[in-house]
Amino acid sequence: MKKAVLMSAVALLLMAGLVPAQNGKFRPVPQQLTEESAACIECHETQMPGLVKEWRYSRHFGANVGCYECHQADQKDPDAMEHNGYYISVVVSPKDCSKCHLQEFNEFEKSHHANAGKILGSLDNVLGEVVEGPAAAVNGCKQCHGSVIKVLDDGSLDPNTWPNSGIGRLNPDGSQGSCAACHSRHSFDAALARQPENCGKCHLGPDHPQKEIYEESKHGIAYYANIDRMNLHSSSWVVGIDYSAAPTCATCHMSATSDLPLTHDVGDRISWTLRPPVSEKVDAAAKKAGKSVKPWEKRRADMKNVCSNCHTSTYIDNFYAQYDKAVNLYNDKFGKPATKIYKKLRSSGLITNDVAFDDEVEWTYFLLWHHEGRRARMGAAMFAPDYTQWHGFFEVAERFYQEFLPQVEEIVDKAISEGGAKAKPAKEIKQMVADVLNMDEHRWFTGNEPEAVKKARLKAREEFKKRYAN
Repeated sequence: MKKAVLMSAVALLLMAGLVPAQNGKFRPVPQQLTEESAACIECHETQMPGLVKEWRYSRHFGANVGCYECHQADQKDPDAMEHNGYYISVVVSPKDCSKCHLQEFNEFEKSHHANAGKILGSLDNVLGEVVEGPAAAVNGCKQCHGSVIKVLDDGSLDPNTWPNSGIGRLNPDGSQGSCAACHSRHSFDAALARQPENCGKCHLGPDHPQKEIYEESKHGIAYYANIDRMNLHSSSWVVGIDYSAAPTCATCHMSATSDLPLTHDVGDRISWTLRPPVSEKVDAAAKKAGKSVKPWEKRRADMKNVCSNCHTSTYIDNFYAQYDKAVNLYNDKFGKPATKIYKKLRSSGLITNDVAFDDEVEWTYFLLWHHEGRRARMGAAMFAPDYTQWHGFFEVAERFYQEFLPQVEEIVDKAISEGGAKAKPAKEIKQMVADVLNMDEHRWFTGNEPEAVKKARLKAREEFKKRYAN
């Protein structure tokens, strides 16, 4: 009832030529296109008819928001260009969008998406820029994470940085991000942003296969079977009210529930970070830096609120118990031991500390956490058993036991045999490996499991055979 009243009120306001503003007051909807935008359309409708047609399909068109309202620039702007008597900017940044969408801008600005450009200083970027080559980074990494848009001396945009719609793009006006990464221009359709394929432009592949994981999950299966029931084009999109067939990425991470508002901070409901070599709660890094952020417990409570539209509290709590155990298993059995050993190798000079990816063990360690380790954790987070098991933990274990540890042993044994200053840290690392393999989780590998454990496993195997004997 409340929703119906609200929608009726909004409709009346639109008829009256008013829309809500961020300060609680109302701003007028333009009754007609501005002179500048009308001039743009007159030319572009002939020169770029597809672009104009998409704009006519958009809500911007219905609100008489035209080309100039988004592309207008001050002559002093770093990327301003004179175009047929008007100063415009080709790049429309989140700061430009904030003139009308301030709340969305503020939410996005504090999100992980807005900071995606930080990859430019990471190992991933070393792979792209150095190991593979600059063109690989321009056409690959930066098309998702964002480039630093550069304006050349003649006022044109550097082709090494533009076109680019990376979610963490660094814009000439100093803002971060690109709204068009999700709301593709020039229709800016919310329905597109609500679909998993939209997120799948970047969230797929061997190191972060969220799209493939979603497709394997019961959620993804339900979505593709019932896409015609998803009400994707609805102006309101509240789970359990406007649709119920399935959740999408947007449902869980951004969209409204009966109790929660829509948010453009995609990390607002995430409790674990599954990206690094060792997972930690999503607020841990901020706390270490002395920052005050939304606690992971509150984030999880909000995600549970989304889940509760379709699942019981017992179901939700038990899922999180399973998920937490999977993350802790990866951390304690593989992530922490491998990271500790790897860091010791580098700090001791047993592998080069100034050049990345020039030692075989560096590639092995990177693949262990960056590919297989992420897949195991992400699969567990999103109901994808095959990604958790065969694409995840199985490959983590194989990489750890059959490649990482043997490569470490070879490095330290060589250093010990050669003697000198590196022999001492090599012996320390050799002991670290021995300590790891003496952990209860790894003793199966050396054959040092207690007899009681071996007998219990054998008994369980025999009981399993009896159960399915007939």
